[in-house]
Amino acid sequence: MISDTAATFGVTWQLFISQVISFCIVAFLLHRFAYKPILTVLDERKQRIAESIANAEKIKQQLAEAEASRKETMQKANADALKLIEEARAAAARVQEQETQKAIAAAEQIIAKAREASQADYERMKQDLRREMGRLAVDIASRVTGKILTVDDQRRLADETNKQIAA
Repeated sequence: MISDTAATFGVTWQLFISQVISFCIVAFLLHRFAYKPILTVLDERKQRIAESIANAEKIKQQLAEAEASRKETMQKANADALKLIEEARAAAARVQEQETQKAIAAAEQIIAKAREASQADYERMKQDLRREMGRLAVDIASRVTGKILTVDDQRRLADETNKQIAA
């Protein structure tokens, strides 16, 4: 039955066997010299891709750690900056308070000196006014009496006038 079917289809056994042997030789040669090196290259490439993926994961993890470290450092730096700002504000407030106290003390000294100067001027003007009143009283008395007053009379009259002005 196989030989009838082979004859019907025009198969010659010698040719068929030679083609099978040729096919096996070509398949063996392809497997040995083409497929094996290609499979080796593909395995190496597959291994490099796996290593690259592992490295990419490792780099991604390191990047995440670096980002977390950066955020922590930034938060710490911000906290330090805020602390420094608050310390600077406190120092500025202290300096401002000290300068205000100095200015107040200087103003009080100026006011005290002005009061002393004013009091001295007032006393000097009072003395001048007493002398002038005494002189005027002596002058008026000498004119009213028509006589020249002695030095003792002038002193007594000036003293009386000063006592009356002081009272």
